[in-house]
Amino acid sequence: MDKREFQKLLTEEVKSYKSLLETKDNDWIVKGFIDVDENIYGITNDTKVVSKIIEIILIPKLVLFARRNGLTLEFPSAQNFYPDLTFKDEEGNLFAVDFKSSYYRDDRKVNGLTLGSYWGYFRNRKVKKNTDYPYGAYKCHLVLGILYKQGVSTEDELKVYSINELNAIKSVIEHFIFFVQPKWKIACDRPGSGNTRNIGGVIEIDKLTKGEGTFAILGEKVFDHYWMNFYNAADATKAGIGKPHYNNLETYREYLEKEHKILTELKK
Repeated sequence: MDKREFQKLLTEEVKSYKSLLETKDNDWIVKGFIDVDENIYGITNDTKVVSKIIEIILIPKLVLFARRNGLTLEFPSAQNFYPDLTFKDEEGNLFAVDFKSSYYRDDRKVNGLTLGSYWGYFRNRKVKKNTDYPYGAYKCHLVLGILYKQGVSTEDELKVYSINELNAIKSVIEHFIFFVQPKWKIACDRPGSGNTRNIGGVIEIDKLTKGEGTFAILGEKVFDHYWMNFYNAADATKAGIGKPHYNNLETYREYLEKEHKILTELKK
């Protein structure tokens, strides 16, 4: 199986997930946590809590997806390993899939989206570094994106309900949007957050769902080169280069022109 076929299959699979996670009123089907005495505790709309619950719901569906398509699904051997899911076909081809979620508002922009590290395994693609397989062993690196609106803030998370009051609990999120895109197609030219070593994603929903990020026209090779040679201020100092070579696409082009001139002079 090639990467295009795998992406097509996964994209088709994900089309059913909106109806799986939403009620007919576009509310999240999850209302809270239940104990053995049938008490229901409201949940927070904290993004880490929400994303983990969504992943738990989707995993069984993805296991079935793998079986239907002659694939095996492997989970990382450690919590901080990349990627979230590894699919393997009968020929041994590997396909990486990472869950990425964020919330959006009426302006059709997400709060933010990080696409994984540009350090470690991303640069050293032939070795296992916080991965079970080398980064370069994968045929493609896809993002299974999960976007949603946050519900109106209430104090429901502080209340305890009985099972008979289930319908009275307000969902903390609503109106899901799912997409599947290669990581490089939805990346931008800035880090994901602060001074971390994370690749940032574009924040416009249309660009995320259509795969129209900063590098979409430039190509995957440009994306790889840009982020494999990207330094934040602290890492540039440690590497002895003084300051970062570039910090956006415009200064990246200037850097390439400068490097080209130097190489041309050396060849004379």
